[in-house]
Amino acid sequence: MELPLPVRYKDLLLDCGYRIDLLVSGDLIVEIKSVETLLPIHQAQILTYMRLTKVPLGLLVNFNVTKLRNGIKRFVL
Repeated sequence: MELPLPVRYKDLLLDCGYRIDLLVSGDLIVEIKSVETLLPIHQAQILTYMRLTKVPLGLLVNFNVTKLRNGIKRFVL
């Protein structure tokens, strides 16, 4: 289940500016993809979620690989 992440810009509140794929115990964000290759925009997406929520750990998981360990990238703020 996706978790809506509201965004505030000045006096404007966007109720659902972003959607986090998975938030684990408030300590880890998991962003799930199934793409040919992970692009810089995917990394920017998870880093943005981590900064906005102040969650220090993130995993970007791409399921479109032959070995899952090759599709996992870890991020630390």
